[in-house]
Amino acid sequence: MGLFRFFGNIIWFILCGFISGLAWLAIGLLWCITIVGIPVGIQCFKLSCVSFCPFGKNILLGTKTSSLVLNILWVVFGGLELALGYLAAGIVLCCTIIGIPLGLQCFKLLKLAFLPFGARIEIKV
Repeated sequence: MGLFRFFGNIIWFILCGFISGLAWLAIGLLWCITIVGIPVGIQCFKLSCVSFCPFGKNILLGTKTSSLVLNILWVVFGGLELALGYLAAGIVLCCTIIGIPLGLQCFKLLKLAFLPFGARIEIKV
């Protein structure tokens, strides 16, 4: 299974991950321009690592109400664009049999694009 993750991450990085990770980094930089947005920008930088190589990582969404306000602000000021990009890429990739594993990763990251605060990333062994 580790070999599948390795090659999956390489193919993902070439086809989707590079642009996806750069999008997280760009939005993180925009958030860091304001002093209030620095914690949001730092979270974007952390999540860009997941976006570069998502195979072998599991996303668990949080249920705390303290992160609800940040998640609402996130959707309005950056998350919607990322989510729509993941949705479009996931649909296109799932149209081919070979692209289905990559499309499923897009849908996994779609959840993260909507609710990044309070989410936990678990690395599968």
